[in-house]
Amino acid sequence: MSETIPFFDLADELLAEAKQAHSGRASRTVFGGRDRVMRQTLIALAAEADLAEHEPPTEATLLVIKGAIAVRTSGDAWPLQAGEHIEIPRTRHSVHARDDSVFLLTVVPG
Repeated sequence: MSETIPFFDLADELLAEAKQAHSGRASRTVFGGRDRVMRQTLIALAAEADLAEHEPPTEATLLVIKGAIAVRTSGDAWPLQAGEHIEIPRTRHSVHARDDSVFLLTVVPG
């Protein structure tokens, strides 16, 4: 049987860590790793924190659990709030937290 994860408790814990961190962020892999194809990571960003622009993974989705964020590319921005889901653009992008936020990143590396 698979291990259960107290997801919303973990989200609150990571958000508290993010608020204390100099970077304004904290994360934890909740599924996957070296022996898996798919990886899921819960990421918390304090309000106004960013994940700097980076290359996209092959396939990835993002589900906002709490708060409001914006996924940005050089030419577009997708504002998202809790409960919204998006396929990550397959171009360089960044993530900006408009509020204290937590999201689940699901990646299938190429």
